[in-house]
Amino acid sequence: MNRSLKLSVVAGDAFAFEGDVLVLKYAQQLYGLDRAVHARLQQIGTIPTLPVVDEDVIVETCGAMGVASIQFVGVKPLRQFNYSEIRDFARRSLVSLAQKKPTARHIAFTIHGPGYGLDEMEAFESEVAGIVEAVTGGAFPKSIESITFIESDQGRADRLTKSLKRLFPTGNLPIDRYGSISTLTPESQDTLRTVGYSSAGKPHVFVAMPFAAEMDDIYHYGIQGAANAAGLLCERADLSVFTGDVMEWVKARISSARLVVADLSSANPNVYLEVGYAWGCRVPTVLLVKKANDLKFDVRGQRCIFYKSIKQLEESLRIELAGLAQTIPQLHG
Repeated sequence: MNRSLKLSVVAGDAFAFEGDVLVLKYAQQLYGLDRAVHARLQQIGTIPTLPVVDEDVIVETCGAMGVASIQFVGVKPLRQFNYSEIRDFARRSLVSLAQKKPTARHIAFTIHGPGYGLDEMEAFESEVAGIVEAVTGGAFPKSIESITFIESDQGRADRLTKSLKRLFPTGNLPIDRYGSISTLTPESQDTLRTVGYSSAGKPHVFVAMPFAAEMDDIYHYGIQGAANAAGLLCERADLSVFTGDVMEWVKARISSARLVVADLSSANPNVYLEVGYAWGCRVPTVLLVKKANDLKFDVRGQRCIFYKSIKQLEESLRIELAGLAQTIPQLHG
């Protein structure tokens, strides 16, 4: 009997989602959802011992959440949790659940990476690829029927659903150790074999802009789409998430970027600092601004795109990136 694993993305509340296991990372410090879940478990008198890197623990929720169990997977600190680590995290989760929760039918994951600055699609596809790697290796709970990615943001859930549809047109992955991905398109097969492992070598754009809700549509639909269409990963840093010397991480991502795109529409000191550092590293920059009087310094001689709408920005940036590819050969790797 041929079996398939159903893969889907849903917009919803992880606390209310019903399933057997919810998989969370523990990046040697609690953040966001994992912190909130840990607090909920403490409320019912459960204080889990959180795992070190490369280990995991499973905690029963005793009805405090929609899922029956939480799996905390120990990973590297957040600044080191990049695309390859995301892929390995997803793979290791299923490998462990094959032993600890072999009767699990419905497993839930959350999305990792874009919440603190990694390229949204690359991070998601790395996570999916880790799951596929475990399945093709035969290391997964044998009762499994579905894996759901839970995302609280509807816009992101919609974007990731489209990505999942490109990879798996039917929404299903055959559970066959030797032929699980052979039915997919060559492009999907290539992505699932390499994404995460090859990500570090891909050229990326660093985006300097406030990490704020009102800037999300500008980033996702005005900048990220144009960058991805040009074959570039698109990253930005949420300075509020990291602890320790966050600027070391920011400086490393800027200095290794092929291009820095900065929105100067709001006079955010961090944005100007990041632009100045890019100039010091001789990294090409493209400046964005809605109105000329938003600028706090003379940008004559610098590439600057003025825009009135997100659609206009996306179109202008696509044209700009195409032109830059002619003058900056290394822009596409």
